[in-house]
Amino acid sequence: MITELGHFALILAFLTALVQMIVPLVGAHMRWPGWMAVAEPAASAQFLLTAGSFAALVYAFVTSDFSLAVVTSNSHSAKPLLYKITGTWGNHEGSMLLWVLILTLFGAMAAWFGGGLPPSLRARVLAVQSSVAAAFFAFILFTSNPFDRLAVPPFDGQDLNPLLQDPGLAFHPPFLYLGYVGLSICFSFAVAALIEGRVDAAWGRWVRPWTLASWGFLTIGIGLGSWWAYYELGWGGFWFWDPVENASFMPWLFAAALLHSAIVVEKREALKAWTILLAILAFGFSLIGTFIVRSGLLTSVHAFANDPERGVFILAILVVFTGGALTLFAARAGVMQARGVFGVVSREGALVANNILLAVSSFVVFVGTMWPLVAEMFLDRKLSVGAPFFNLAFTPFMLVLGLILPVGAMLSWKRGRAGRTLRALAPAFGLALALAALVWAIQTGRSILGPVGVFLGAWLVAGAATDLWSKTGRGGSLARLGRLPRADWGKAVAHGGLGVTMLGIAGLLAWESEDIRVAQIGERFTVGSFELELADVRQVQGPNYLSTMGEIVVRQDGAEIVTLHPEKRNYPVAQMPTTEAAIDYRFLRDLYVVIGDAQEGGGWVVRTYIKPLANWIWAGCLLMAFGAGLSLSDRRFRVAAGARKAPGTAVPAE
Repeated sequence: MITELGHFALILAFLTALVQMIVPLVGAHMRWPGWMAVAEPAASAQFLLTAGSFAALVYAFVTSDFSLAVVTSNSHSAKPLLYKITGTWGNHEGSMLLWVLILTLFGAMAAWFGGGLPPSLRARVLAVQSSVAAAFFAFILFTSNPFDRLAVPPFDGQDLNPLLQDPGLAFHPPFLYLGYVGLSICFSFAVAALIEGRVDAAWGRWVRPWTLASWGFLTIGIGLGSWWAYYELGWGGFWFWDPVENASFMPWLFAAALLHSAIVVEKREALKAWTILLAILAFGFSLIGTFIVRSGLLTSVHAFANDPERGVFILAILVVFTGGALTLFAARAGVMQARGVFGVVSREGALVANNILLAVSSFVVFVGTMWPLVAEMFLDRKLSVGAPFFNLAFTPFMLVLGLILPVGAMLSWKRGRAGRTLRALAPAFGLALALAALVWAIQTGRSILGPVGVFLGAWLVAGAATDLWSKTGRGGSLARLGRLPRADWGKAVAHGGLGVTMLGIAGLLAWESEDIRVAQIGERFTVGSFELELADVRQVQGPNYLSTMGEIVVRQDGAEIVTLHPEKRNYPVAQMPTTEAAIDYRFLRDLYVVIGDAQEGGGWVVRTYIKPLANWIWAGCLLMAFGAGLSLSDRRFRVAAGARKAPGTAVPAE
C-alpha cells in the first residue's frame, strides 16, 4: 500500500511540475498576478509529493520489500540497517529519485526565500526550474520507475554492491547531488534573466547565494568520494581521473568560476554575458555528468547504469535544456550590456583571469574524459587517457591560479595598484619561499613537486591570512578582526582551504613511500621509521560478509604505537571480494596497510605505505566548504537580502 502511494505521489508531482512549468510562465508574460502566484504553492506541493514518494521507497528498502524490482536487485535481508537505507540511492532508479527530490527542494526553497524577487522574475525562475523537474519526472516514470513490481517476488534480494556498503558512500551521493543538482537553480535564474531582460547587480546578488551553497555541497561531496576511494579501494590513491570523478569535478570548476564572476556583476555590473554563460555551462556539465554515469557510454567503477535507452533520454534532456538556453543566450545578447569599466590591473581583471583558468581547465578535463570515445567513434582507434595526461595538462592552470589568487583578492576594484598589493603580500611570499627552500634543503634526490607544492600551499594560506588582516585597517587588532563580516572570513577560509589541499596533494605525491612483501606470522619488518609485525591472521564473520583479518602491530623507536587490522572481505550473496585498508591517521602522515592473499610457501602479502600530509587533502576540502558556509551565513548574501533595486536600475529588454 505504501509503495503504491509513493508511486501515485510521483505521478502527482509530475503533473504538478507541468502546471508549474506553464501557468506562471504565461502569467509572467501576460502580467497576470494570479497566474504568477501559482508558482509558489506548486513548488511546495511538488517538493512535498516527491519527498513522500522518496520516503515510500526508503520504507520499501528498510522493510526488505522484495516485491519491488529495485529492492530485489540492490538489497538483502541480512544487510545492516544503514546500508538498507543508503541502498535507496545506491542504484540508478533510487538515485534518480533522490536527484529529483533535491531538484524540487531547490525550487521550493526559491519559492520560500524568494520574497524579495520581482514577482515576474520569481515566476519565471520557478517555471524554468519546474521544466527541468518535469523532464526528469518523465525520465523516471517512463524509463526508470523505482516502483516497478515483480510478478513473483523472490525470498531474498541480490544485495547491494559491496563497494557501496560503506559510510563514505552512504553520505557521498546526497552531498554530491545537493551540489550539482543545486546548480539547476542558477541555471533557472540565468534563463529567467534572459527572458525577463533583467541582468544587473541585484540579479548578481540573488544568484550568488545559490551558487555558494551548491559549490559548498559539491566540495563536500567530492571530498567524501575522494576519501572513500582512498581508504576503500585499497589502492591508496585519492584521485584517479576516473570518468565519473571527472563528471563531478567539471561542474565544481565551473561553479567556482560562476561564484567569482557573480561578484563582478554584483559589484560592478560587468561580465554579465559571461556570468549568464557560466550559469548555463555549470548546470550543462552537471547534465553531462549524469549522462556519463547512466548511459554506459564510458565505463567506471562508479557508474550506475549501462542502458543506451536511458542514455538517449538523458542526452535529449541535455540537448533541449543546454542547447535551448545557449540559443536564448545568443538571441538576448543585447540585454547584457556591461556598465562597469575596469583596468587590467584590478580585482575585476584578476577575477576574469580566475574565470578563464577555471573554465579552460574544466574543458581540458572534458576533452581528456571524452577523447577515448571520440577516437573510437571517428578514428577507429582504442585509446586510454589516464593520469599522466591530466596531470600534465591540468596542473599548470592550477599553478597559475594559485599564484594570482592572493594578489587578485587584495587588489582594489576598478583600478588597482599592483605595487602596493605586492608590498602588502611580501611577508606571505617570503614565508612561502622560506618553507619551500627548507623542504628543498631537507629532501635529497626527490621530485621538485614537493617544494613547489609547499610554496604554493603556503602562499595561498599566508595570502588569505594577509588579506583578512588587511581589512582591519592600520594598526589592526584582534578585536577588529573578530568584527569583520562573515563573508570576508568565509573567503579567507575557503582560499586557505585550497592552499591546505594543495599542500596535502604535493606532500602525498612527492614523499610517499611503499613496501610490498610476503610476511610470515610473527615476522617483523621495517618500513621507513616504523617496525611492523604480522601478529596474526584470522577468519571473522561479519553481518553479511566473511573476513580474512590481519593483526599488525606497529612500533616506532621501540614503543608500540598502534595495532592495525586490515581485511579482505568476501560477500557471499554478491559473490564479490573487497579490500579494507587499515590506516593509522596522524597529523603529518598516514600509515596505510593492506593485507593480500595467502602464499603457497606460507605467509601473506602485505602492502605498506607511508603517506605524508594525506589528511590535509580532505581537511582542505572541509575548510573550503566551511568557508562557503561562513559566507552564506552573512546576512548580506542571503537570498534577496537587500537586493531589491529601484525600478529604473534594471536593464530593459530589447
